[in-house]
Amino acid sequence: MNWERAIIQFRNFLQLEKSLSANTIKAYETDLQKFVRFLEINKLKISPHEVTFQNLKDFIGWINEMELHARSQARIISGLKAFYKFLIIEDLIEKDPTALLETPSIGRKLPEVLSIEEIDHMLGVIDLSQPQGQRNKAIIETLYSCGLRVSELINLRITNLFFNDGFIKVTGKGNKERLVPIGKKAIKEIQYYFQDRNMLSNIDKSGENIVFLNRRGKPLTRVMIFTIVKNLSKMAGIKKKISPHTFRHSFATHLIDGGADLRAVQEMLGHESIITTEIYTHLDREYLRDAIIQFHPRA
Repeated sequence: MNWERAIIQFRNFLQLEKSLSANTIKAYETDLQKFVRFLEINKLKISPHEVTFQNLKDFIGWINEMELHARSQARIISGLKAFYKFLIIEDLIEKDPTALLETPSIGRKLPEVLSIEEIDHMLGVIDLSQPQGQRNKAIIETLYSCGLRVSELINLRITNLFFNDGFIKVTGKGNKERLVPIGKKAIKEIQYYFQDRNMLSNIDKSGENIVFLNRRGKPLTRVMIFTIVKNLSKMAGIKKKISPHTFRHSFATHLIDGGADLRAVQEMLGHESIITTEIYTHLDREYLRDAIIQFHPRA
């Protein structure tokens, strides 16, 4: 079993068995290729089943010397662990060399949060006289109103809009579908945008059922959404380092600050584990103290 064949099998496993997104699978492959490159540089002609714990320790030392961030190192180690777990599952190896491999402590990084005023300011600088102005306004409102990931936004389908019921259906990680409430403001901005969308004379077949399109009638890319957000942020004079994900974080933070149930937020965000959702609970201690006084039977 050589590395090329093993990585192809791993890729198929991630795609077919785990239903991971193309971007996630690509990240796994890229990190594995770093290890293969390390072996080549050190002239270690060994196959996947011949790798030892010492080889892995040397590799970790190598990427540490490259001054990779602890978070990047942790991701690479996680990828190696997943790869060897796959080999064990498929009975391609008997012993997992990554079993004793430790990941660096990275802590939790809290993304930036936009205030309601900052979001309104970004919406306010959009020039609605421009061809894509109303579309961009609808995009920002949808990101904030529904807490969507970028991939969920660009793949949002017209047939999955249930405005009369106040919900949209999105496809999240692992192709898992969920219903997300959508506010009246976002609905109104999307309906205004549809007036412009319906005037496009060149809608591509790939974009017929997609909500947000570029001027050529094709679905928007992730890069384009990042560009729209960055440009609006700059125009609004916002100094925070933000991305489309900032609106998802702001959505969850504002809900929890307002008293929303954590499990309800977990459901809306599409998190498998509530532990992931807990990153949004960076509430001040006074709020937590008040909650204990109000709800705990021994308070």
